[in-house]
Amino acid sequence: MIRLLVIDDHPVVREGLAAVLEDQPDLNVIGTAGSAAQGIAEASRLRPDVVLLDLEMPEGGGLEAIPDLIATAARVVVFTAYLTDEHLFGAVRSGAKGYLLKGAPVEEIARCIRIVHSGGSHLDPRAAARMMAGVAQPSREAISLTVRELEVLRLVADGLPNKQIAHTLSIAERTVKFHITSIFQKLPAENRAQAVAVALQRGLLA
Repeated sequence: MIRLLVIDDHPVVREGLAAVLEDQPDLNVIGTAGSAAQGIAEASRLRPDVVLLDLEMPEGGGLEAIPDLIATAARVVVFTAYLTDEHLFGAVRSGAKGYLLKGAPVEEIARCIRIVHSGGSHLDPRAAARMMAGVAQPSREAISLTVRELEVLRLVADGLPNKQIAHTLSIAERTVKFHITSIFQKLPAENRAQAVAVALQRGLLA
C-alpha cells in the first residue's frame, strides 16, 4: 500500500483528490494539508511514501518545500495548474520526481504515483515537451552512447527504476548506476527527466 499526503490550499481540490485516490486499491491517503508549512509538518509526523504537492499557495513555499519534504524520505509529485520554466525546472532541480497538471485523469495521477513510488520519474506530456524545448542542445558529435547505454536510457524513459532495469537487462544494479552516470555525463544532463528530454530532442530514442 502506497501512503500518500496531499498538499493543496483549495479544500475542494484537496479533499476531492484524496477521495478519488482512496478508491485505488493500492493507494492510501494518510493525510492532507492546506499549506507548505503544514505539509512539511505532516510529512515529518506521518512519513508518507509519496507527497502530492501544489506549488502555488497563498502562503507560498511550494517549490521551496520540496527539499524539506524529500528529507522526510518522501518522494514528491508536483500537481499544479501552472506550466512555466520556473515551476517545471525549479521543481525538477529541487528533486521532484513527478510533474502533473491539474485536470489530469485519475488513472494518470495514480500511474504517476506508482512510477515515482517505485523509484522512477514521470512528467505530464506537456511538461516533458516544455523541458525538451528548454534544454540546451549539445552538439551531435558530443553524444556517443554505447548500445548498452541506449538500452538503459530507453528503460529510464519508460519510467523504470534501477532495480527493474537491472532485472530486465540481467545486469547488476550497480552496473545500471554506472551506465546512468555515464549517460548523464555524455548528454549532458543533471537528472533522469532531463536525460530523457535531451535524448528525445536529439533523436536517440527514436
